Amino acid sequence: MYHEEVMQGQTNRSLILATHNPGKIREYYDALTPLGYRLKTAEEVGVCLPEETGQTFLENARIKARAVAQQTGLLALGDDSGLAVDALDGAPGVFSARYAGPTATAEENNEKLIAALQGVPWEQRTATFICTLSLWDSQGEVTWVEGRCRGYVLKRPRGKNGFAYDPYFWVPQLQKSYAELNTEEKNRISHRGLALRHLYQRLAEMEGRYSL
Repeated sequence: MYHEEVMQGQTNRSLILATHNPGKIREYYDALTPLGYRLKTAEEVGVCLPEETGQTFLENARIKARAVAQQTGLLALGDDSGLAVDALDGAPGVFSARYAGPTATAEENNEKLIAALQGVPWEQRTATFICTLSLWDSQGEVTWVEGRCRGYVLKRPRGKNGFAYDPYFWVPQLQKSYAELNTEEKNRISHRGLALRHLYQRLAEMEGRYSL
């Protein structure tokens, strides 16, 4: 678990998650509540998240975290993440959540992805899950980090866990899809889990100003 690998001790600091995505919220609660953080979502504190108009994952993470921190005066964690497929020149990328349209469901996004890869051989179905985190307080950005996980895009879904593209993302080192991983496995190797590890390390280097 994270709290066994990073800074010791508990904290009572409030942390606002700048996302409405229930899958992401669930993963952050699993990862961060053992550290003693009082987690709330933007919705719970009455903050409407701004439109994601950035051209990169980092820009979008910053847009969300900045808005929440400025409106609440509390520590806010912005996340933007997605799947970049090599054979599609990095698509869906920052448009992962709306690949098939602004109101697309996960099933519709997956259907478009698999259709776009029709006929592409296995060895060329490589992809990277990317997660960029931006941490802000009322004074500005504290730090930002990124985590990546390489894998392949399956032709058919496998597993019942996870969300979004998880059932189609194959992790070679574990011989499982993201949706077949348990919580411990996913926290250990996923793009979001790796980003959190980088965040812990970065904050540990900041001489105790913050602790996660």
